[in-house]
Amino acid sequence: MKILIIGATGLIGSKVAQKLQSLGHSVVAGSSSKGINALTGDGLEEALKETDVLIDLINSPSFEEGPAVEFFSRTGNNLVAAAKAAGIKHYVILSIVGTDIMQNIGYMKAKKVQEDLVKGSGIPYTIIRSAQFHEFVPVIADIATQENRVHVSTLDFQPIAAEDVADFVTGLSVQSPSNSIVDIAGPERKAMSTFVKDYLSARKDARVLVPNDRREYIGIAVPQSALVPVNGAKLGGITFADWISGQSA
Repeated sequence: MKILIIGATGLIGSKVAQKLQSLGHSVVAGSSSKGINALTGDGLEEALKETDVLIDLINSPSFEEGPAVEFFSRTGNNLVAAAKAAGIKHYVILSIVGTDIMQNIGYMKAKKVQEDLVKGSGIPYTIIRSAQFHEFVPVIADIATQENRVHVSTLDFQPIAAEDVADFVTGLSVQSPSNSIVDIAGPERKAMSTFVKDYLSARKDARVLVPNDRREYIGIAVPQSALVPVNGAKLGGITFADWISGQSA
């Protein structure tokens, strides 16, 4: 199959491109450096010629509501229009677990805009909602640090390794469209504070974890289980401990 990946140079996109190529698919890495720009629409028509699958892994450069909504609206409308014109057989996007129930967060509003554009396009699709990545746990710790203490909520958390995310995106993209939302997450569900504690301990980080029962994610109020799948999910196989070990190797 011929597959166009928008956002092919990012953490997930680069892995997906390699995996699809190793399976023998013809992969086009869409980027502005190659004259393919989802924000302006430039190059999309040509890039999508005789393409079977469009994978949208693009991310907004801003997490603020206004710029993020504008970004996903423009890129989404451009991609949908070009995909319809090209007769794309499968439109795949990567979104976030809990997007629909965290609409008090501007970035989640923007991701919902992206999802709705795909759902309403009439193109066969699969929306993959991923739990937070293992790779984001150190960022959570840094954001929550005050002096040498790390204040982190006991929210339910089920992070997934980027490698597993790439495996799921690869596999689901070459399957028939589900025309639905597919949740993916890691193999372990614990309190967010526990994952941060395990990270600090494994890295021999001198900062002290201070768990709290405030239902907050990066300082914003969310439901207790907003960050984990509600009705089951496809689970990755890389544990958090395995991921940490891999970072140390």
